[in-house]
Amino acid sequence: MSKIIQTPTEKREATEDVGRNIADNPTMGDIINRRYSRRGFLQGTLATSAIAVTVSPLALMAAGDAQAEGMSTFSFDEIAAGVDETHHVAPGYNAKVLLRWGDPVLADAPEFDPQNQSAAAQEKQFGYNNDYVGFIPLDGNDDRGLLVVNHEYTNPELMFPGAAVERDDEIVIDEWTKEMVDIEMAAHGGTVIEIQKGEDGSWSPVRDSAKNRRISVSTPMEISGPAAGHPRLQTSADASGRKVFGTINNCAGGVTPWGTYLMAEENTHGYFLGELPADHKEAANYERMGVPGGWYNWGKFHDRFDLSKEPNEPNRFGWIVEVDPMNPDATPKKRTALGRFKHEGCETIRNKDGRAVSYSGDDERFDYVYKFVSSGTIDDENREANMDLLDDGTLHVARFDEDGTVEWMPLVHGEGQLTAENGFESQADVLIETRRAADLLGATKMDRPEDVQPNTETGKVYVMLTNNTKRKEGDTNAANPRPENAFGHIIEISETDGDFASTKSTWDILLKCGDPSIAEVGATFSPATTEDGWFGMPDNCAIDADGRLWVSTDGNSEKKTGRTDGLWAVGTEGEDRATSRLFFRCPVGAEMCGPVFTPKGETLFLAVQHPGDDGLATFENPATRWPDFKDNLPVRPSVVVVTKEGGGKIGI
Repeated sequence: MSKIIQTPTEKREATEDVGRNIADNPTMGDIINRRYSRRGFLQGTLATSAIAVTVSPLALMAAGDAQAEGMSTFSFDEIAAGVDETHHVAPGYNAKVLLRWGDPVLADAPEFDPQNQSAAAQEKQFGYNNDYVGFIPLDGNDDRGLLVVNHEYTNPELMFPGAAVERDDEIVIDEWTKEMVDIEMAAHGGTVIEIQKGEDGSWSPVRDSAKNRRISVSTPMEISGPAAGHPRLQTSADASGRKVFGTINNCAGGVTPWGTYLMAEENTHGYFLGELPADHKEAANYERMGVPGGWYNWGKFHDRFDLSKEPNEPNRFGWIVEVDPMNPDATPKKRTALGRFKHEGCETIRNKDGRAVSYSGDDERFDYVYKFVSSGTIDDENREANMDLLDDGTLHVARFDEDGTVEWMPLVHGEGQLTAENGFESQADVLIETRRAADLLGATKMDRPEDVQPNTETGKVYVMLTNNTKRKEGDTNAANPRPENAFGHIIEISETDGDFASTKSTWDILLKCGDPSIAEVGATFSPATTEDGWFGMPDNCAIDADGRLWVSTDGNSEKKTGRTDGLWAVGTEGEDRATSRLFFRCPVGAEMCGPVFTPKGETLFLAVQHPGDDGLATFENPATRWPDFKDNLPVRPSVVVVTKEGGGKIGI
């Protein structure tokens, strides 16, 4: 049977698995091992299995010793793990598709016609591969608001009927055209769309809302903050270094306390073709970022994605983009103060002193965890006063020490090794080359940081580390303890006295993922976790209205874990700690993204990304893998809305 080799999804996974960090900084596994050895919890040596692990003492003790701290427990009936062609949700809940790729967003958008796609139509329709989902209530209404959605990347073999052919036992695109590339570009970016809950409890888009908006690679944007206008951001099309068209590879994101939408640019290196001379001033910078990735053919039709023609263009991507969803005419801004790297997301909270604190993971093996602390404070009475808060502040990178502390090290020009002697002439250089600056500070090399989610009620921060099969025996550390870490783990940071701006915190491992029935895996789910409740590859996460943690995954499959990706409820306190329950299951080939709750916790939005992308399906024949797909043509990424039958909070 034919297999698609190096689909966009596989290319993304392959590049995240590379691990371009050659710094000698200690890895998280090294630190964990030394920490627990010092505390006397580890006896003997690690197992020699490729996935041997240590066991977190905190996870082992929690069930018996800790007391619940007012957190509500989960009370839904768990569903069975497995693999099939549709989605499943816990009994007593409804899960319905709210939006799909191609659905009209703007009032004058045409209906989706897969046989007659155009870039002009796609600019007005829901984009492809929806990842981050955010909800912004309108007028304080839990049942009406703006849904903001990132469109991360495209799967052309699933998008274009007749374009994919079999060649040398592979399925490839036979011939690229400029129109196909332009459609792909229009399908990237994001969507802002008003939605409302009806009297019958069902949700629907408000098609004629004046706030509806599509953001794509053609959307004019402003570059702001310390790197704005720097010569390294100037191109032939923009001599100012302050204007850029569009945003790409928007993975997770965030919604700020003042109601703006943050789009995190992640694997931006994959969009560039061409080569730079080995002695070019950006050569080392681009090597650290993986530029050029050569995933897409955009550079064949658009000069700015060809390094030989626009060598500075990659420096204009890899930032956090802030969008004002309340004003569809507002120019999005790339906030350079938050650094340039492969941002998985950007979750922002209001600190107790009023400052904004934003967390991000750099989604590649052996890269870092960051937080940004604004200089100014949030003005609750004047929304406009907050609109440039993210242009001024301090970006920090985390060092996880073996004594259980976290040192948040400031990335400030002139401090430590961030000087002209090391190639940093200004703060702009530090931010353009954030990865190299963090290398020099000795940040801890992590097992592919994904979402970083703060819980304002508890002062805890949860870091999703999805996996790292490149980590070798002897290259582990306290916070990344497993060589050949195939299943990932979750770290819990406790910010000192609930101060999220603190530069010194503590950490522990909440959970090591994988099948707990296989001893050498060393998973640390609690004994109360069922055979359906464990998971691998944590990716996105959310905190619900009661402060409980929900984790979505990316990478589970029939081959790897015998189950699809999905959404699991994970206990963090008392006897419930490290207990996980399966709430929602994706169709085959899909990744689970989102998730986000309405403020009262009575509605949950989920993103089902790249369904059918199991390496076998094509747009015209998704039934290659699952015959029942014939009634669901074409395979379309979707946002799903989950509500409880009869109303009430999700999970209770």
